[in-house]
Amino acid sequence: MARSFSGKRPQDLKKTVGALLSYMGRHKFLLLVVAVLVTVSALANLLGTYMIKPVINNYVVPGDMEGLVFGVTVTALIYAAGALSAFGYTQTMVKAAQKVLFDIRRDLFDHIQTLPLRYFDTRQKGDVMSLFTNDVDTIADALNNSFAMVIQSFVQIVGTLTMLFLLNWQLSMIALVCYIVMFLYIRYSGKKSKFYFNRQQIELGALDGFIEEMAAGQKVVKVFNREKANLEEFKAKNERLRQAGTSAQSYAATMIPAVVSISYINYAIVAVLGGLMALKGMTDVGSLASYLVFVRQAAMPINQFTQQGNFLLAALAGAERIFSAMEEEPEVDEGTVTLVNVRKEGDGTLTPCTEKTGQWAWQDTARTDAPLVPLRGDVRFDHVVFGYEKGQTILRNVSLYAKPGQKIAFVGSTGAGKTTITNLINRFYDVTSGSITYDGIDVRRIRKDALRRSLGIVLQDTHLFTGTIEENIRFGKLDATREEVVAAARIANADSFIRRLPQGYDTMVTGDGANLSQGQRQLLAIARAAVADPPVLILDEATSSIDTRTESLIETGMDALMEGRTVFVIAHRLSTVRNANAILVLEQGQVVERGDHQDLLDQKGVYYQLYHGMFELS
Repeated sequence: MARSFSGKRPQDLKKTVGALLSYMGRHKFLLLVVAVLVTVSALANLLGTYMIKPVINNYVVPGDMEGLVFGVTVTALIYAAGALSAFGYTQTMVKAAQKVLFDIRRDLFDHIQTLPLRYFDTRQKGDVMSLFTNDVDTIADALNNSFAMVIQSFVQIVGTLTMLFLLNWQLSMIALVCYIVMFLYIRYSGKKSKFYFNRQQIELGALDGFIEEMAAGQKVVKVFNREKANLEEFKAKNERLRQAGTSAQSYAATMIPAVVSISYINYAIVAVLGGLMALKGMTDVGSLASYLVFVRQAAMPINQFTQQGNFLLAALAGAERIFSAMEEEPEVDEGTVTLVNVRKEGDGTLTPCTEKTGQWAWQDTARTDAPLVPLRGDVRFDHVVFGYEKGQTILRNVSLYAKPGQKIAFVGSTGAGKTTITNLINRFYDVTSGSITYDGIDVRRIRKDALRRSLGIVLQDTHLFTGTIEENIRFGKLDATREEVVAAARIANADSFIRRLPQGYDTMVTGDGANLSQGQRQLLAIARAAVADPPVLILDEATSSIDTRTESLIETGMDALMEGRTVFVIAHRLSTVRNANAILVLEQGQVVERGDHQDLLDQKGVYYQLYHGMFELS
């Protein structure tokens, strides 16, 4: 059964209908079959009702038993054809609808993955999920229920009114007045109910959000004994939902009884007048009997057509949100430089090859004469200015360099721009002005997939996928062997705890790693970066969730992982950056100090004060 109409309508109806029809057009044969079968089903119902007239006039009144059997048999066959058609179109519509939904989900997911990180940063996670759940579900409801029902109701309305006027146009004038009154009430009630349904959806969203938030934060709720306060807040939100839902359903609930009542009044009037007309010989009994059945049936398709039309509008509103997301500009990638496997010849020259050699080089595909540039991991910022929003500058004229194999650490308070620098290296965002070069190549010239393939990153907020421990580590390199996965886990010092798990590397990770400790999840993230074997590593608070003992245990493995690689480290613990080749102190988007640990202490500046606890990192 279709869901209640939310009251939201598409802003650009024509454009949305066109986009949805383009998807439906991919399966036009199935939908054509549905339309034909729906029409046959509706016409069979009309013809079956009309058969009352000839059966009564030709066989019942004259007392022709054989003719009566024949007439009833023909009528039964007509209804049987209608029933078979109804079964056929419902099954066909299910297949067609699922194919259309499959295409929409596939294209939506494919496009979502091409969108820039800014799209996700500026939207709640639930908004994106709602596209795949609520909005796709409204389209599914419309295709499965409303599409065929609207066609059938339309055919029945037109057919019924036509038959009424053909059977008795005098009585039909009375019936027409009743139908106009019926339509006006449906329109009035529909407007009122749609307004309150919209309020109901808003209150429902607020209640759902509250429940989700409280369920996710149960540990905090219990620690601070907030159960009673939460219950009171829940009651208030629940009461607002009850009031909105009552108002919405009150108007919606009167629609069908009102329509039925009007149809009963209509039926009573035409039955009395029709009977008088039959007594006076102004109409025959068969026509009157058939006419009265049509009058009783007329209310149902009118009501269905109005209801299903509303559901179609709700589906189109959901479709509009989906198609709007599909129209979002994808991540721009105009780079022509890519990564290729190379083989080093005896004379030192590099030659592209297909086999895996472990050696890589940058190749400009736009220039056939461009020399191969070895992948070394030399990263430089040259007077970089950047802000996430216009008028809000985060980085101000930042210049820095990281030579191949160097470990560069960033320290500074929250909002100083540390993570922003790593976002720019990955090209999650592009600089406002200035430039970033990678092995002497402007990163804007490097294809994003090639650039990110050369980088490994461990974030503070670890995200694990549903799957085994091994699959989560292999996410860093999908073709990694079991041996490579184990080796990466050993580097991250994760192998020992993994082997103590019930199924070892085959242990399933659930709920984003809810069955593991925060430290264990962080170790898996480090192992995931290790198996990718990138020339450049970015560690954004990579050891923030690991206790001091575990941190010391993985230092040796991390040093082995970082050997020969360019490493960018963001850390609040100054003890983790003491052995960095260079430490950059950032304040308000600017590099205020640079040097190694001892140099910065000797300067007795910001780093000195941070190290001795005179300032605090937040």
